[in-house]
Amino acid sequence: MSITALTTSMSLLLAAERKNTKNKRHENKIQKISYSMNAKDATTVVILDFETSGLSPATGDRVIEVGAVLLDDGVITGRYQSLINPNFRISSFIERLTGITNTMLATAPTAPTVFNELAAFIGDYNLVAHNAAFDQKFFAFEMDQIDHKASNSFACSLLIARRLFPNAPDRKLATLMQYLRLPTKGNYHRALADAEMTAKLWLRIIHELKVVHNLDQTTFPFMRKLSRMPIASIPDFLHKQTKAPSCDCNI
Repeated sequence: MSITALTTSMSLLLAAERKNTKNKRHENKIQKISYSMNAKDATTVVILDFETSGLSPATGDRVIEVGAVLLDDGVITGRYQSLINPNFRISSFIERLTGITNTMLATAPTAPTVFNELAAFIGDYNLVAHNAAFDQKFFAFEMDQIDHKASNSFACSLLIARRLFPNAPDRKLATLMQYLRLPTKGNYHRALADAEMTAKLWLRIIHELKVVHNLDQTTFPFMRKLSRMPIASIPDFLHKQTKAPSCDCNI
């Protein structure tokens, strides 16, 4: 091959590579824009569950297991689970409740490792938890420990279930799964199993709103607003949403 031909071939290859790189950047930009446009859709969220050594990080309690599932348009497309060594012995009550033993925790990674991984898993997704106020305070504490400024919004499946299913015996996850005849898998009080069951409950809640109450919108801001409304006002509120689904629920 002549020098001229070789130079021409190299120029063509470089031009093709630049075009390919430009296209990839464009595709990445489109993916980011697409996610941004759908970020408020309640069917695309991360469901989060923690098992802990006690009731509050303010009294020295820590997360001992993390479970998270990614719902993408209503389908589980990712999972994250890890035990966490809290660097102290948990009580026998917590061992019996969760099935997590001190022996299991002794070889588990510590919180900074796990919560850095969790932060990467959840990204900027909105978060859902059953009794979210409990999980949120541990989430905020542990993220603060690794200097991660999380801006994720939380919604609570328990609070919404209390408003949509007032005849359920109580609002415990196990009770609601049985009351709504939802399939269960794994053991309660294990983080990943609870997260997966909460995901099923969350999708059942959205089904209830769309099919039973004929709502078109089930955005994440709408779900958060619903969870905070007085229970007595819910029937009238949902009736009005059916008539005026364009109501501004961006809170």
